Amino acid sequence: MKLKETKSLCPECLRIIPAELIEENGRVKIKKRCSEHGEFEEIYWNNAEHYKWVMRFQNDGEGIENPRTKRDKGCPFDCGLCEEHKSHTVLGIVDVTNRCNLKCPICFANADTSGYLYEPTKEQIREMLQNLRNNKPVPCYAFQFSGGEPTVRDDLPELVRIGKELGFLYIMVDTNGVRIANDIKYLKALKDAGMDAFYLQFDGLDDEIYRKLRGANLLNTKLRAIENIRRLEWRCVVLVVTLVKGVNDDQVGGIIKFAVENSDVITCVNFQPISFSGRANKIEREKKRITTDEFIDLVEKQTKGKIKREYFYPVPSMVPISKFIEANIQEPTTKLSTHPCCGVGTYIIIDDNNNYKPINEIVDVDRFLDVIQHGSEELRKRGSISTGTKLKLLINLLKSSAKNINDPRRRELILNLLKSGEYDDAAKFHENAIMIGCMHFMDPWNFDIERVQRCVIHYSLPDGRIIPFCSYNNLHREAVEKRFSIPLNKTSTRQ
Repeated sequence: MKLKETKSLCPECLRIIPAELIEENGRVKIKKRCSEHGEFEEIYWNNAEHYKWVMRFQNDGEGIENPRTKRDKGCPFDCGLCEEHKSHTVLGIVDVTNRCNLKCPICFANADTSGYLYEPTKEQIREMLQNLRNNKPVPCYAFQFSGGEPTVRDDLPELVRIGKELGFLYIMVDTNGVRIANDIKYLKALKDAGMDAFYLQFDGLDDEIYRKLRGANLLNTKLRAIENIRRLEWRCVVLVVTLVKGVNDDQVGGIIKFAVENSDVITCVNFQPISFSGRANKIEREKKRITTDEFIDLVEKQTKGKIKREYFYPVPSMVPISKFIEANIQEPTTKLSTHPCCGVGTYIIIDDNNNYKPINEIVDVDRFLDVIQHGSEELRKRGSISTGTKLKLLINLLKSSAKNINDPRRRELILNLLKSGEYDDAAKFHENAIMIGCMHFMDPWNFDIERVQRCVIHYSLPDGRIIPFCSYNNLHREAVEKRFSIPLNKTSTRQ
């Protein structure tokens, strides 16, 4: 049964071709045909009923008022952002190098394999960051320094300071942990510069996994990195798991347990099912691919039912909260208006004994979101009323919301955030919480143009463009890096 029509990429020639999402034997597949290379099909969602539930939460944004490019060849070749894009930037990414101190076989970018060095200057990076801040009506408030391995740059603390000077509230550094495991002085310099979080590559609790995915025994390196961060009394770690069926899909529950046991430094675990580039064959993809709903099932099974599959909500389910805050403070706010199939998440709340309770057992999520949705509509409709009347309305709405939150401390944190919309109140909500998330990035086989148009994770580039994550890594990366690179044999480290 056909569920919808969309557009995708031919995995061979990377041209845009028509595609359909088909329900077949209880699963959702994407099927497409290239006039030159024939027919292709790929799993899109492993449970059709769950896909239909997830899609109920689609909540498009308004894009940006100042797109950097115009429509010419059509999405996704006009990325920049163009006027077709339906979401603003929530998380910016700036690649500061393609050098690395590892040689992972599953990497997006590596100087040794490409033969050229991509390493923007400090001034270029400042301009790339400023470009993110220039987005209207909502400037970008959070970004990641990525690569390559960003920590191979000795001037990374200075780059962090530049980000803070430009007004970013949240700065992350993607890292494999090698340098911060061995250089606590460098680690402290990053903290002192104002860095907020490490996006720490963490694929499991077994060195065999690291040998397969990263080409080296790295578990002790990860543990040393975490211990060094603990020595600085710094709660700043997001564990990032590249999830591969048959390699580390048995590690999901153990990694969550590890995060809880180390919640003094770990704030989040983000699982990223592997995406396939190049000429990955059908057998390899079927053997290793994990869909988002399969990940959810793994969590429920490996936590012995403690974190249930129904506890995970798609990212755009949070848009009503942003709209409520926006209607209250009467200023544009950041909205997580990504496509429902891009990611899901939930929270677990940690107590003083390192036990946890899923937030869904503290908050009636469905009823809470329903109250917030109707509340934002009421506030918008009555935006011209007097301050006193509006305050009474707001108080009544918050009381209605509070009825669905049975923990007094968590109720206070959530209501403070709804009232203020301030970053500090959002940070307080996370103080004893761990987010468990899954972001499923696309490859040419499961590429869906509707997902690209709603992407909220965007690369900022030296040429002034801002490009969605999956579009950049499937179509634009090589050309951009070559344009702004120099051959490896003509350079040493460039700062």
